[in-house]
Amino acid sequence: MYDDEELSEIREAHAEWAAETLDPALDGHGERNDRFATVSNHEVDRVYTPADVADLDYGDDIGFPGEEPYTRGVYPTMYRGRTWTMRQFAGFGTAEETNERFHYLIDEGQTGLSTAFDMPSLMGLDSDDPMSLGEVGKEGVAVDTLRDMEVLFDGIDVGEVSTSFTINPSAPVIYAMYVAIADQQGVPREELRGTLQNDMLKEFIAQKEWVIPPEPSLDLVTDTIEFAVAETPNFKPISVSGYHIREAGSTAVQELAFTLADGFAYVEDCLDRGLDIDEFAPQLSFFFNSHNSIFEEVAKFRAARRIYARIMDEWYGAEADASKQLKFHTQTAGQSLTAQQPLNNVVRVTIQALAGVLGGTQSLHTNSFDEALALPSERAVRVALRTQQIIAEESGAADIVDPLGGSFAVEALTDEVEAEVTAYIEEVREMGDGSVRDGVLRGIEEGYFHREIQEASYEYQERVDSGEETVVGVNAYQVEADTEPDLLRVDETTRERQLDRLESVKAERDDDAVEAALDDVRAAVDAGENVLPAIVAAVKEYATMGEIMAVFEAEYGTYRERIGVA
Repeated sequence: MYDDEELSEIREAHAEWAAETLDPALDGHGERNDRFATVSNHEVDRVYTPADVADLDYGDDIGFPGEEPYTRGVYPTMYRGRTWTMRQFAGFGTAEETNERFHYLIDEGQTGLSTAFDMPSLMGLDSDDPMSLGEVGKEGVAVDTLRDMEVLFDGIDVGEVSTSFTINPSAPVIYAMYVAIADQQGVPREELRGTLQNDMLKEFIAQKEWVIPPEPSLDLVTDTIEFAVAETPNFKPISVSGYHIREAGSTAVQELAFTLADGFAYVEDCLDRGLDIDEFAPQLSFFFNSHNSIFEEVAKFRAARRIYARIMDEWYGAEADASKQLKFHTQTAGQSLTAQQPLNNVVRVTIQALAGVLGGTQSLHTNSFDEALALPSERAVRVALRTQQIIAEESGAADIVDPLGGSFAVEALTDEVEAEVTAYIEEVREMGDGSVRDGVLRGIEEGYFHREIQEASYEYQERVDSGEETVVGVNAYQVEADTEPDLLRVDETTRERQLDRLESVKAERDDDAVEAALDDVRAAVDAGENVLPAIVAAVKEYATMGEIMAVFEAEYGTYRERIGVA
């Protein structure tokens, strides 16, 4: 972008500035710190100049929005055409309570629903399972059968709303229930919009919600993608999730590298299944964390699009534009929220949300300020949603496409993130002897990802403990006063009400039809066929979450058994 003569002049001017202007200032009063770095401990320079982006090619590396390499965004007009989808996580207690929260959020202007499930549902257990005791409805909504899903979406036209489901081991069952709801409402399946998290590789790497081992888990994910391509082409059957990798303690680079590696593993598995890349790739979506270091986060999002477009083209032969466009949801960093002085979290979330917008996210969830203490209250949820609306309507951040594009600092950081992430992905690929999928599976089995994240997490905590990393209200600027806000409390009768509904469903359903449907699921598993059609049929007979997941446990065993955990 600059010729050699101009760069030489800039470097000379920079050296002159350092000697004549900077050095006297440093001699006089110095700087706040000896070293400046991001939350991920990526060192940043004092000032950036064109010399820091001397090798940048505008066309190949930056380009224009809506065109390769998509560094500046996947759409030519971005938020000037339509703002990002605004989602707020909702789910607690029973389906009735969560349905009420859904309607509240829609009335407040939310443009997409995002569903949180309780731990039993996440783990494929029914509410009456002994393992569910004490957890029913506590951190999300309890869903045992299609009846719960019917209540959850009562009065909501699933053809008119985009719904996200944060669930993984039992994701195929929840997806089948949503398809069944569409069938009940008379909504054509091709009109369903939304996203299923369904990222099992991430679970084995970071979040650790798993039932069956990695290989059959991967098969189930691919079954879901294959079914979605044919039946629900506007619904994203997977959200490849870096969010939880970051929450586990990774750096921004590790988050992006491991997430993209997981995504390419799914691509390779789908290709081995015989799917055409330009048919399934447009339905893949991603999910990233947005943390406090605003420029690092913007650089991460921009680098993500560039890397994805290049590898989908060069490694996997994608031709359609939609197959090379990385589209993603962003959530602000839960790990950054503090129980101390929780109103400070409003500021943190605002910065993180702004980074997501400046980085070109397609949808955004803003955490509520009280989430370090409890499930979010209505007041806190409203503030979180209003934060997004103020950014969209008042800040001007949505008016310019990629407004930080061309910044010497952001472009230099984007290049650095790209180089480091690419090195990680190549390392994983080498572990799999040329296959990213095999490398990811090997990395899971050998603990590679765990070690990388653990070391990064430990290093971050050391910096917090030493005071090198400031966390306002925690290791600096503490106050003695009790600042705990009013918190949402889950009704203690939740479990009883949920068990009553489950018992009623079991009493009313046709047990012979349920057993026949479960036999069909078993037959599909034994034959190596796609299991989704059989699961959809089973949920329509009101087979429970636990009954369906038990079929897979019986076939494959549990991952707990495999790694020797009781």
